[in-house]
Amino acid sequence: MLDRLTPKPGSRERRQRKGRGMASGHGRTCGRGQKGAGARSGSRRRAWQEGGQMPLSRRLPKFGFTNIFRVPRQVVNLRDLARFEAGTVVDPTALAGAGLVARADRPVKVLAQGEISVALKLRVDAVSEGARKKVEAAGGGIELVPTARRKPKAELR
Repeated sequence: MLDRLTPKPGSRERRQRKGRGMASGHGRTCGRGQKGAGARSGSRRRAWQEGGQMPLSRRLPKFGFTNIFRVPRQVVNLRDLARFEAGTVVDPTALAGAGLVARADRPVKVLAQGEISVALKLRVDAVSEGARKKVEAAGGGIELVPTARRKPKAELR
């Protein structure tokens, strides 16, 4: 029955043949209306242009703000620090070497998720209160050392 195969109804539309006389329904102005930029060759309406209508970006409500002083920190959990040997100094360079943080020159914060049984010396930018208690209970120590960071936008002006 291959000779009886036909496409689904409505799946194949004939293209509009513009400029083929008034009887075609697309004669004279060829569907472009009268005059104006849209009637000219080479015209193209940008996606964000809405004619005289109030643009979408102005119709939508604005909310929130961006804190330019925010310091993005790389997060490390205590369970990840168990791979280090006892007495090791754990700083951003050691963490980057172990693959726990992406970059050694960005601030690091240690969080309390998981347990730690080895005594480590942490030299990081920030530590949560729970993580501090667990590290000190394991016999380790914490030294807060701020990492040099780039200046926020407000200080650059």
